[in-house]
Amino acid sequence: MALRLTEQPSLYDNLEKKSVAELLHDINQEDQKVALAIQKVLPDIEKLVSAIEAHVREGGRLFYLGCGTGGKLAVLDTLEIPNTYGVSPEMVQCVLAGGVENLVQDIEEAEDWLDEGWETLEKKHHVTPKDIVVGISASGTTPYVLASLKACREHGIPTGSFVNNPDSPISQYSDYPVEILTGPEFITGSTRMKSGTSQKMLCDMISTTLMCRLGRVEGNRMVCAHLINNKVVDRLTRTLMDRNGIADYALVEAEIKACGGLKEAEDSLRRKGFIK
Repeated sequence: MALRLTEQPSLYDNLEKKSVAELLHDINQEDQKVALAIQKVLPDIEKLVSAIEAHVREGGRLFYLGCGTGGKLAVLDTLEIPNTYGVSPEMVQCVLAGGVENLVQDIEEAEDWLDEGWETLEKKHHVTPKDIVVGISASGTTPYVLASLKACREHGIPTGSFVNNPDSPISQYSDYPVEILTGPEFITGSTRMKSGTSQKMLCDMISTTLMCRLGRVEGNRMVCAHLINNKVVDRLTRTLMDRNGIADYALVEAEIKACGGLKEAEDSLRRKGFIK
């Protein structure tokens, strides 16, 4: 049986004998290949994101499903979306092998659990065909992800996936598969490196594109962010000032704090005659 692409020997050897400069240079050389690998499958990514958008617009939810590096990166993405874009945390969620609540425990054996993924989707989240489930797996063979996507298909739940090997079993059970071929890892089999980088990049691309399409970004600004700290308050204050030609920082800051957000403050200032 041929080795999967992600398990093939590194293009580099004798790493323990290399200098710091040599190691950093070689890792950087490999990292540069990731964006180019993603570029080659942009049409497949477009199909996946378009399907996600269609389901979300109809009231459905996006569920990432994974374990290891990919699953953990998806959890981080789902945690950041509500505050950054002012949407419900129900819109984009992650089902992580071993449970999101155990994120820092790194339960590696959970990737072999065949039933947990579907049981979590069905019993905890009450997944329906309105939703879409996207599996993440560098190998493309992770039992947890594969079994869950099979169960989704049996129950009429739309599926997507992104993996780092060609012609993977997981892709076969995905309605919208994406195969990002990043090649052998710098350290043989260490898919937390290039494969993980591609997974982080794809999560960013999916969530950012989705939020832009849903109108949570205007121009190039986050206009729906929650007021979670002083940095965000300052950013929204300056955004509102720039958008409406207002020079009074204190006025705008106070209005944003009082109203709880940029859009609300903008409406309030318009009613008060500060914005035409």
